[in-house]
Amino acid sequence: MSQHTNTSQPQTTAKQLQPQAVTLKLAFSLLAAAGMIVALSHGPAHASALSRHFQPQGNGSVDHSGFSTLLARYVVKTGDGSTRVNYRGLQAARPQLQAYLAQMQKVSVPTLSNNAAKAYWINLYNAKTLDVILEHYPVQSIRDIKLGGLFSSGPWKKELVTVGGKALSLDDIEHEIARATWKDPRLHYGFNCASIGCPDLRQEAYRGKAIDKQLDQAARAFVNHPRGIKAGGTGVTVSSLYKWYKSDFGSANQMRAHWLKYANPTLQTRLQKNSKINDYRYDWSLNEAR
Repeated sequence: MSQHTNTSQPQTTAKQLQPQAVTLKLAFSLLAAAGMIVALSHGPAHASALSRHFQPQGNGSVDHSGFSTLLARYVVKTGDGSTRVNYRGLQAARPQLQAYLAQMQKVSVPTLSNNAAKAYWINLYNAKTLDVILEHYPVQSIRDIKLGGLFSSGPWKKELVTVGGKALSLDDIEHEIARATWKDPRLHYGFNCASIGCPDLRQEAYRGKAIDKQLDQAARAFVNHPRGIKAGGTGVTVSSLYKWYKSDFGSANQMRAHWLKYANPTLQTRLQKNSKINDYRYDWSLNEAR
């Protein structure tokens, strides 16, 4: 948020600003320590140096079959149709997961096609997130894994992979590369943060040739699940994703149109009657199969 200086007012000296700066710094630290600040990178996607560095310019593809094998084996469906992860079982297969991650970090992203690159970043993010959970397992929530500094919550800001000579964090992958490159709100249904409130981790990897169909399926699954949208007589309770990434989904009318596109007939009827947002919800509990 930019601040505009009123030139008609006397200039404030640096010495006068010092106490205010200290107070603001202390307040920020206290808020962060209390876990009350959502990641600052949830703001609008924008062109970035990283997105330009990794701009896909070719027609290459990537083999994600190894990751698909792991997902098919260790991601399980629950009674309500959502998915959970058998982390205990996946621990034994961590060498295969790490082999896949090593393979992905050797990929030259600029040689990929547009869709192949989109699938690549989603899979890399999801695979590394699984690996981070396994490294610290057992945990109650991914936010308990504090890798980004004293006041951090979660592993998202620490550089964890190296691609094309660039050390990248999970936040870099999601916000500075994927969101900045494609500006596609469906990306939020692809990235999985190992939490119950997050859109499902699929039982197969994303693939360039099928990416649009897969993201549409992921959007449909989340929108029609109560953790995505829960409709009532007085309006709807929706996932906090729609608040954190409001800039990606657009205006209230654009967001409503997005929901209606993926909603089943029953939900469509309820949204058409009343789509007023009453509350936002998100469950940060680990998405573990029990």
